[in-house]
Amino acid sequence: MPADNLVEVDNVTFAYDRRTILDGISLDVARGNMVAIMGGSGCGKTTTLRLIAGALRPSSGDVRVAGEVVNRLSNEALFAMRRRMGMLFQFGALFTDISTFDNVAFQLREHTRLPEPLIRDLVMMKLHAVGLRGAAGLMPAELSGGMARRVALARSIALDPMLMLYDEPFAGLDPISFGVIGKLIRQLNNALGATSIIVTHDVAEALQIVDYAYFMSEGRIVAKGTPDEIRDSRDPFVHQFVHGEADGPVPFQYPAPDYRKHLYAEAV
Repeated sequence: MPADNLVEVDNVTFAYDRRTILDGISLDVARGNMVAIMGGSGCGKTTTLRLIAGALRPSSGDVRVAGEVVNRLSNEALFAMRRRMGMLFQFGALFTDISTFDNVAFQLREHTRLPEPLIRDLVMMKLHAVGLRGAAGLMPAELSGGMARRVALARSIALDPMLMLYDEPFAGLDPISFGVIGKLIRQLNNALGATSIIVTHDVAEALQIVDYAYFMSEGRIVAKGTPDEIRDSRDPFVHQFVHGEADGPVPFQYPAPDYRKHLYAEAV
């Protein structure tokens, strides 16, 4: 594994029983970079993220993080590796019955033996970083969607992870919250000296903040490049996806018999 790569997915295939989800994908994530994995629903983006986190094991191929093959680690070693990762789940996934403060403090209390006064200071630092120090006493039900996502972001960076994983971080946000979260993700990556992988289908926002992008379709990597290379791509699939066109390699119409014959057959 090259010294400048924190993550390396090497010819990975993954299947549920006989249904293939990923078909021999390979991708690299350089240290300190932000990389987007894009594609339509069901193309294998989130499955790739789960393989990197060790939540799933590939059918073949290897996933390496910081020089270690994740899919060959013992449970104990895998748990140790995960403590060096942060995960922002789609829609935040906050614990609903504890406060904002306690949500962010959870990992610190679970994985460290720090005294409570120090935990308090660290939690306030993380909440201040996402602009919500004043919301520490609020319950998740009292937060807006954008605020809840920011609290989840503060929780995910509580242990200063080397690798941040984002699963659809912009889903369901209003335009202002959308911009705030995107800006925060980039700023926190730089401030922490972390490496980030963002799974998303929000092309415009992602291409503003990432260093590199991979496009997936039907379980394969079909294109890759810098944001400028992606925007200027002449690949039909990438062009259709970036510009949100209704027709292209991904057709509007689901495969069906000839329309006139179909209507005539129904009439008969």
